[in-house]
Amino acid sequence: MRRQFGVDPGVVKANGLGGDASFRRYFRLHPQLPELPSSLMLVDAPPEQENNPAFLRAASEFGAAGVHTPQIHAHDVEQGFMVLEDFGDQLFLPCLQQAQAEHDRVRVDALYGQAMRALLALQADPAPTSLPPYDRTLLHRELILFDDWFCAGMLDMELDDDERAMLDTCWRVLEDAALAQPQVRVHRDYHSRNLMVRPGDDGELHEDQAPGVIDFQDAVIGPVTYDLVSLLRDCYIVWPQPDVERWAATYHESAQARGIVPSSYSLSEFMQDFDLMGLQRHIKVLGIFCRLALRDNKHRYLQDLPVVMDYVCRVAARHPSMKPFLDWFQAGPMPKMQARLAEFGSTEAQP
Repeated sequence: MRRQFGVDPGVVKANGLGGDASFRRYFRLHPQLPELPSSLMLVDAPPEQENNPAFLRAASEFGAAGVHTPQIHAHDVEQGFMVLEDFGDQLFLPCLQQAQAEHDRVRVDALYGQAMRALLALQADPAPTSLPPYDRTLLHRELILFDDWFCAGMLDMELDDDERAMLDTCWRVLEDAALAQPQVRVHRDYHSRNLMVRPGDDGELHEDQAPGVIDFQDAVIGPVTYDLVSLLRDCYIVWPQPDVERWAATYHESAQARGIVPSSYSLSEFMQDFDLMGLQRHIKVLGIFCRLALRDNKHRYLQDLPVVMDYVCRVAARHPSMKPFLDWFQAGPMPKMQARLAEFGSTEAQP
């Protein structure tokens, strides 16, 4: 390992695990000590690249709200490591994929019901917060990842003044819509790869209990629809529009009942905000996935670009304010990216 963690190798066994989109590394610890759980998670999070104090801050707030984040057994912010509760390996995504393949709507509804109840608990918590705001500066900085990494980085496009003016206008529409929403705690990456089916006291996995929630270090105070659209328009699994609308309507009703949103906030207004928030997120994600491939050599995220581009086109087509962007995107950047992805695919297929 990069640093010494002060652990006796005679009483600890550690297995390296796969990473995620960050610079963090994960190891499963088997302490072999009666006073400790049989399994723990060691996180090696380089402090020069990861905001570990933000992780601890968000974990405290989320846990206080009743969200099941991993218990933090030990941490050293200066060296950048933490020892956490081990939720196991069962992400929501494969469970949802299996249920989708088997047309098991009851199981899908149950999993999303658990995820939405956890999210409602987070948003309804009235305690004071120390999370930073999801302000216009941050919203805009995320959107221009598309300009910098999708267009310039991956497609080598030089945007002219008219294109930049058009994008700036559309970005402002999305920023304005986000800032006008009711503001709540936002996980900021609440989807099927960051939700886990947790083991119960009997050691077995239980889908009928609240999920384990991970990867929350970027939490902010921001738009009420952000986490919901991350969950229901997931970049890694796609559902029919009627199902998405049904789940969102159920969520809106519960959010009103719990005082998270006012009774005057109609379902049609909520769904419009849901759409525009999803556009902001998915346009940002187009840039992030390209950055992961180009900067971090994590090319596996490119395979998810078609789903995200499809989300962008289908949702933008329902909102006249986004027509200039949609026309331009479908005429130029989108077909160029499809050709670029074909190049990547043919290169990877070579022996």
